[in-house]
Amino acid sequence: DGNLVVSDYNLKQNYPNPFNPTTTIEYKIAATGKVLLEIYDITGRKVDEIINQFQQTGKYSVTYDAAKLSSGVYFIRLNAGNVNFVRKMTLIK
Repeated sequence: DGNLVVSDYNLKQNYPNPFNPTTTIEYKIAATGKVLLEIYDITGRKVDEIINQFQQTGKYSVTYDAAKLSSGVYFIRLNAGNVNFVRKMTLIK
């Protein structure tokens, strides 16, 4: 799986969703470059930054701990290459 050819960008829906307080976020990067993975609240305010670095082409999985956030709807935003993906996630405490 490590040398799998990734031909596109993708941000999968986090799981579990709804979650408390941790969830898994998986994404794919088609070309080496700057990757931003951020969490926004319902008002569009950035509340967390998970990834902000150069990453190689491939599949990634991160466990996100939202213990410091309050219950509610949040958005995961992946910015890589020239593409943006957004997924909605629900934190229930």
